[in-house]
Amino acid sequence: MGDKSNLWYFEHVDLYKVLCPHLVKADKAHNDKKVYAKGEFIYFPNQKSTTIYLIANGRVKIGSYTDDGNESVKSILGAGDIFGELALAGEEKRPDFAQVLDDSTAVCQMNIEHMHTLMLKNKPLNLKIYKLIGLRLKKLERRIESMVFKDARTRIIDFLIELAEEKGTKVGFETMIRNHYTHKDIASLTATSRQTVTTILNELKDKNLINFNRRQILIRDIDQLA
Repeated sequence: MGDKSNLWYFEHVDLYKVLCPHLVKADKAHNDKKVYAKGEFIYFPNQKSTTIYLIANGRVKIGSYTDDGNESVKSILGAGDIFGELALAGEEKRPDFAQVLDDSTAVCQMNIEHMHTLMLKNKPLNLKIYKLIGLRLKKLERRIESMVFKDARTRIIDFLIELAEEKGTKVGFETMIRNHYTHKDIASLTATSRQTVTTILNELKDKNLINFNRRQILIRDIDQLA
């Protein structure tokens, strides 16, 4: 990716299209790219919120621990995704942890003060960032509601539909999703078991509602799946 590999500005990520190209070279001093090994933590609960992050490549798990020490997975993010953004909304300490899932995962980080400066200068960026924060909070509320009121099958289907809406590419009635979730990941995110995820995905495949392999998930028709 040339110089862009060290920066926040990836042309395929919609959020960064609003940033002016002339800012790129000037912002090198404010961006720090780090490469992590699988299993490393980027931050822990109760750590000060002074930075926001962008995944250049690889995957990162965001989670927390329950009072009895069990892990609760909130999201699994991939290339182009931002995390730690609640620091922009006044969060002082991290309520969760960020852990790397793949070897050689590259993460760019930016100081909050500098990001605030960019947002003040760039109204479209400012709107997009706060829209992102709002969507993340709504997503978390929906997930909590789903855990309480919906059965495992419905939770998994809702997850697929949400994934299609966020990351899918429409091809006629079908939606193609580049897949970086394992069955274990989906189980963690839907509070089900890996066996349950495998059973339900195979059931949906047998009914020709979806098709999938390790690289992608194809939803035949979102309305029919719902």
